[in-house]
Amino acid sequence: MATLISFIILIFSIILHEVAHGYAADSLGDPTARLSGRLTLNPLPHIDPIGSIVVPALLTFTNSSILFGWAKPVPYNPYNLKNRRWGETLVALAGSATNLFLAVLFGLIVRFGSASLPETAIGIAVAITFTNLFLGLFNLIPFPPLDGFTALRSALPWHLSAGLDRFEQRIRTAGALSLLLFLFVFSYLFVGPFFDFTVWIFGLITGMRI
Repeated sequence: MATLISFIILIFSIILHEVAHGYAADSLGDPTARLSGRLTLNPLPHIDPIGSIVVPALLTFTNSSILFGWAKPVPYNPYNLKNRRWGETLVALAGSATNLFLAVLFGLIVRFGSASLPETAIGIAVAITFTNLFLGLFNLIPFPPLDGFTALRSALPWHLSAGLDRFEQRIRTAGALSLLLFLFVFSYLFVGPFFDFTVWIFGLITGMRI
């Protein structure tokens, strides 16, 4: 039952991440996501069979130290954004910002509600906190197609971002294979330090050790 709850939390955290991109773009002048029906918490328009079901299920039910997945990207047109200098950066960061906000919110519930809330509620809050903390931080890694790379590329001056744009196009040519390869390399070389860092941040927020 706990594993199923963790899986559901992961799916909805991924969806909230994508919806946040759409809301950020809409607030900055691009209605593409809204007109496409993607500003909704209904999971059906967002689900990607591989990224939203297969990969999260494998990671969750095998007790992987990586908590990751993806929904269908929310469409947006950067040329519609009112703030042409920082608009794309803000849209890119909106997903991770939402995950980190949820991590802090539920982490504070864990910290200050442990003595008064039921153990089940605290357990769910712990799972929401760690899942969103991991997703938020992971997506800030500056490697395409993660949001951290998009934010970095769009924040740099044109003469510096052009090279990153060419690199991103080469990576995107490989499609999902490039992301799976990145996950494979990450899981073998970097997951230990990253997991320890996430646990440390988790402890700072919740006052708990895991």
